[in-house]
Amino acid sequence: VLSFRAVESQSEGQCAPVDSLWRRYSEFELLRNYLSVTYPHIVVPPLPEKRADFVWHKLSADNMDPDFVERRRIGLENFLLRVASHPVLCQDKIFYSFLTQEGGWKEMVNETGFQLKADSRLKALNATFRVKNPDKRFTELKHYSDELQSVISHLLRVRARVADRLYGVYKVHGNYGRVFSEWSAIEKEMGDGLQSAGHHMDVYAASIDDILEEEEHYADQLKEYLFYAEALRAVCRKHELMQYDLEMAAQDLTSKKQQCEELATGTVRTFSLKGMTSKLFGQEAPEQREAKIKVLEEQIQEGEEQLKSKNLEGRDFVKSAWADIERFKEQKNHDLKEALISYAVMQISMCKKGIQVWTNAKECFSKM
Repeated sequence: VLSFRAVESQSEGQCAPVDSLWRRYSEFELLRNYLSVTYPHIVVPPLPEKRADFVWHKLSADNMDPDFVERRRIGLENFLLRVASHPVLCQDKIFYSFLTQEGGWKEMVNETGFQLKADSRLKALNATFRVKNPDKRFTELKHYSDELQSVISHLLRVRARVADRLYGVYKVHGNYGRVFSEWSAIEKEMGDGLQSAGHHMDVYAASIDDILEEEEHYADQLKEYLFYAEALRAVCRKHELMQYDLEMAAQDLTSKKQQCEELATGTVRTFSLKGMTSKLFGQEAPEQREAKIKVLEEQIQEGEEQLKSKNLEGRDFVKSAWADIERFKEQKNHDLKEALISYAVMQISMCKKGIQVWTNAKECFSKM
């Protein structure tokens, strides 16, 4: 459950928004599904993971763990900021209602009928294998998103393994603290120095918990783009479905034109059971043929209009989608660069703290 303060309304004639709202994770899922279906050409920001994944083994993977819940809250807040900063999504009325209305926004979502559109996405699963002329740019983009997801998954697994080892190294330093403390008990002149050095080691050993918890926030930044890869693929699938529908419409139109030509000339260009039956049992009466030709001509005219409409729709989709993909690429390059730099700075800082601990221990030994 996430609680947040609603944004202030700047529009005239609207009721003042409530001061704060509570939203469940499932409500965020509904909002994102609606946005994904309503804006098929947009790389819709992903939600944070519902359950922890790619974690080092000492960290709880329980989705009710307070630290994980807090990181997920930050992730949900980041999702809202992503949508609010998007030039198109930020203007959506449902999104505004999500931010400002305690109830009623779900009814608004259902009234849009987005679920019926969502069902058409099932066809996209097979469209990929049946599109005859796929757009090379979207094919390459889909391959890129697969590779991006693979690389980030591997990076997160490596980070988790490194974190496991680091955790062990730090905790083992606690043994120095215990041994120095025990040793100090049997020494008079060396006792204070050993005791102090042991204290530094204990502090060092205990510090790893907070360090690795902070590191999880950097991992979450990488995970966001792990999930963004799927959002990219979703746009590619929607384009494939549009391309498939376009090709089917063109194929149907060609078939009807051929039927019309065969009826008009009385010649069958391709073998069919119907054509063979006509030869065996005689041709249709002129009146029947004229009626069929008239129906086909009407269907052809309607098909040509549909094909023209689908072509325009496809061109608009590609133009809009590619503009948003370019926007996403700029965002991705900036965010991943910042995340990796921050992670490196954190590692450097952690190493400096380790050097400081041993420098302090050295001074303790020197004073003995």
